[in-house]
Amino acid sequence: MTEKPEFLEPDVVLFMHDQALREYGGTQGIKSEDLLHSALARPENRWHYAESEAPDMATLAAAYAYGIARNHPFNDANKRTAWNCCVLFLRLNGVYIQASASEAVEIMVALASGVLEEKNFAQWLNQKRILS
Repeated sequence: MTEKPEFLEPDVVLFMHDQALREYGGTQGIKSEDLLHSALARPENRWHYAESEAPDMATLAAAYAYGIARNHPFNDANKRTAWNCCVLFLRLNGVYIQASASEAVEIMVALASGVLEEKNFAQWLNQKRILS
């Protein structure tokens, strides 16, 4: 069995959200704790209930990004928090990606708006993966 990934703790996600607000501005606060908990449970559920082999790190990172961006649990900075949590999760698990700021904005807008599916975002993350 593949080693269990290091998942993000809720307090880390809240810190990431606060950092995004400090850096770029926006309205503070959580719109729905239930939506936040649902978003944060998404990657762990993918891990624990995989039907065959364990999902790769990009799939789990995409679950974080999709959950936060689509659930919209915060009053503001959902896409920024989703992106930062996605990248942090990958780094914590030894995976690094290279994407420009404009690429990140474009892909997160597409993911949040439903133009891009979660599985396609995971494929994009794998394409952006660099050797560490």
